[in-house]
Amino acid sequence: MLSNKLFGVISLGCDKNRVDTEKLLGLLKENGCRLTDDLSKAQIVVVNTCAFLQSAREEAIQTILECADYKSGNLEKIVVTGCLPQKFIDELFAPLQEADVFLGISDYEKIFEALERSYEKDERVDFVGKGNDGYSFERVLTTDEHVAYLKIADGCFNHCTYCLIPKIRGKYRSYPMENLIKEAEELGEISELILVAQDTTRYGEDLYGENKFVELIRKLSALDNIRKIRLLYCYPDVISDALIEEIAQNDKILKYIDMPLQHSENRVLKLMNRKGTREAYLALIKKMREKIPQIAIRSTFISGFPSETEDEFLAMQSFLQEAKFLNCGFFAYSREPDTGAYRMKPQIHHATKKRRVRALYETQAKIASEILNGFIGKTVEVVCDGIDYEKGCFVGRAYFNAPDIDGKVYFNALEATQGEYYTITVERVENYDLYGKTEDFVL
Repeated sequence: MLSNKLFGVISLGCDKNRVDTEKLLGLLKENGCRLTDDLSKAQIVVVNTCAFLQSAREEAIQTILECADYKSGNLEKIVVTGCLPQKFIDELFAPLQEADVFLGISDYEKIFEALERSYEKDERVDFVGKGNDGYSFERVLTTDEHVAYLKIADGCFNHCTYCLIPKIRGKYRSYPMENLIKEAEELGEISELILVAQDTTRYGEDLYGENKFVELIRKLSALDNIRKIRLLYCYPDVISDALIEEIAQNDKILKYIDMPLQHSENRVLKLMNRKGTREAYLALIKKMREKIPQIAIRSTFISGFPSETEDEFLAMQSFLQEAKFLNCGFFAYSREPDTGAYRMKPQIHHATKKRRVRALYETQAKIASEILNGFIGKTVEVVCDGIDYEKGCFVGRAYFNAPDIDGKVYFNALEATQGEYYTITVERVENYDLYGKTEDFVL
């Protein structure tokens, strides 16, 4: 019966959630289900939710309520999956009457059983926790066809005091290496494979009793269908000399690393339960740049953490000026229930948090502008992501541009194929974006 239904799927949240959604789409496809991007035509809509922050939970609820409007038409059932029901099912089930089926983070293979029960009994059903971890289905990519994420682990060991992830996703769980290699092989021809997890750098410690991140990278690099590999979510305290050496020597690894620091000042880092210090961070950055001079380092920071002083905020600005990251994300501290920082005092006023985050972005913009302007007149290798019809040119990314979170490279060329790499001469910079052309392009 369900194979005759038309499914629509919405994915919210991070790229790790995106991979879960792609596996769910693969499961639906394997079972002969039909898919549509037009929610007004869907008979069943699946909303894969994020619950990391209050704002993410609000977005998820709003999305579900908006989907419910389609019940006056073709829509018969709304399935809510992922982080929100996993953590908040007790608070969610009774009031969220618009949803018909609830599944947690490891329950995707139960979707048909849950839906069948909902149809047969004409009732709302809670299947959270009834599945098993480590599911593996053929994926339906939702990215550009030449880019794919590979989620190498789930959960987290770090227990940062601001973060709900361990309460939602559980302990750190590495996926078996042979499964990951097989999954990567089955993705087809991929110009850029992006490794993700809550903490990629701890890969293997739980499963094999020792860190296997470098070994995994080497085995993925040996695959003929993978041209380049990008590393995200590398925790600084686990970035080893072996990993730095692998990035430096392995031609398939883009000279880019995403390294979430979250703060620069030792007192705040300790309150956050982060393992690093300002001095250790600066020493690590120096070491990476000595070993890999061209490396682009991205980071994220939280401002307005409970008791953060104005001096500590100013010190974080100073840290940015010393570290000279090319790309950074800044977030105002979000007070989340069931976290260690929830009851810390004093909590910082939201206006102060917003002001500090705005100032950090302004500081970072000046740093990035100085770095990017240094590329003018030089050449960079760029993967073509397609055509920007509004700008009337091709668009792509250099090694220092991760999809969606960093800048882009807009370029003119006689022709360019999506997924192929081109040498671009940079002519100008606008915000975080570069503009240029291929050598053979003549106006």
